[in-house]
Amino acid sequence: MKTTFFIFTTIVIAFFVFCVSPSRVFADTSTAWWKVQSIDTMKYSRDTAGEMLTKPEFDAIINQQVSEIAQTGATHIAIATPYDEMFIPFLKRWVKSARAHGLKVWFRGNFSGWEGWYSFPKITRDQHKELLKAFIPAHPDLFEDGDIFSACPECENGGPGDPRHTHDVAGHRQFLIDEYAIMRNEFLKIGKNVHANYNSMNGDVARLIMDPATTQSLGGIVVIDHYVPTTDQLISDVKDIAQQSGGKVVLGEFGVPLPDLHGKMTDSEQAQWIHDALEGLTKTPELIGLNYWTNVGGSTEIWSANGKPHLAVDTIHSFFAPKLYSGIVVDQSNQIIQNATIKTDSRETTTDGNGIFHLPHLSDETTLHITAPGYISADLTGISANQQILTVTLQSSNQSLFSRIKEFFLNLFWHHRDN
Repeated sequence: MKTTFFIFTTIVIAFFVFCVSPSRVFADTSTAWWKVQSIDTMKYSRDTAGEMLTKPEFDAIINQQVSEIAQTGATHIAIATPYDEMFIPFLKRWVKSARAHGLKVWFRGNFSGWEGWYSFPKITRDQHKELLKAFIPAHPDLFEDGDIFSACPECENGGPGDPRHTHDVAGHRQFLIDEYAIMRNEFLKIGKNVHANYNSMNGDVARLIMDPATTQSLGGIVVIDHYVPTTDQLISDVKDIAQQSGGKVVLGEFGVPLPDLHGKMTDSEQAQWIHDALEGLTKTPELIGLNYWTNVGGSTEIWSANGKPHLAVDTIHSFFAPKLYSGIVVDQSNQIIQNATIKTDSRETTTDGNGIFHLPHLSDETTLHITAPGYISADLTGISANQQILTVTLQSSNQSLFSRIKEFFLNLFWHHRDN
């Protein structure tokens, strides 16, 4: 009878873990290291926008690149096509492919006049705001819930100039805040839940601009496009900027090698640098998202133009689609325990309404530490890599007389049935 009961219990647990759990229906950040895991396509989605605007055969390249990115476990694809009306058909081709491959879109374009792309005349802050206010309601079909829209990536590179040189810190802050308000209002009007506060900027600009008050006004997120010599510095800078700003950090761009910073790298050296960076960032709770720059083109690419992957692709996949511990936490009477905390050295989560948890891990040597109010904590070690579903039973720290009597008769019942 015990064997039959165990099988039945396992089936029930499996049903809840794989069918009922909300993570099977909606994106669940407990199943990934970061809520945003993106790869950038700027070299093809922006730099070829003019040349390939009227060439439908380019769709084969778009679909190939989007498919490759989707297979890494990315949640988003960063598309940098300009927002000017002449480029919208090209932007829609990228977005259509992203949707077909199950990806959310991080829009990282801009209006060409801000930096003078494609010989567009330069525009002012007020002109940029007017264009932005008109753009979103004109193209509601571009967006889906969960997308990210950056109106002005690295805004310091255009318009009136870099606040580090113009010293117009207050004006730059107010411009970002004004645009955030415009985007929130316009996305609300079209009924789309699009994240509009991913204002990527140079790390040094972030240190100047993103004080706690500004960060709070922009939704508590600081996005830095950041290239540094070492992985240690990358992690340290994320922590420093988070502490200074009071917000969470997203890496809007990072990648290697840049020759002036890193020299030349072999495929294996590139993969190792990325591995060390991502491993360190899994242990950096200040970071909630990242975007690798770039997929194809330039020294930091991770695929060659013909689609051949570098070793770094497997490295990124191992972090974007990590190993998971999944399980259920119950008490001695096999009743589920909600809001139990499951923690490793690098991450923690809580059980949901069904007592279920998912937690990414880097090593099969990981120890799970499980706690819940009113129960004795437990540690799980030596978990088999092949064990898909864990059952964790916590002992009550203050069993009532009724619970002890119930447990006594349950044990007596099973002992009698087995004999």
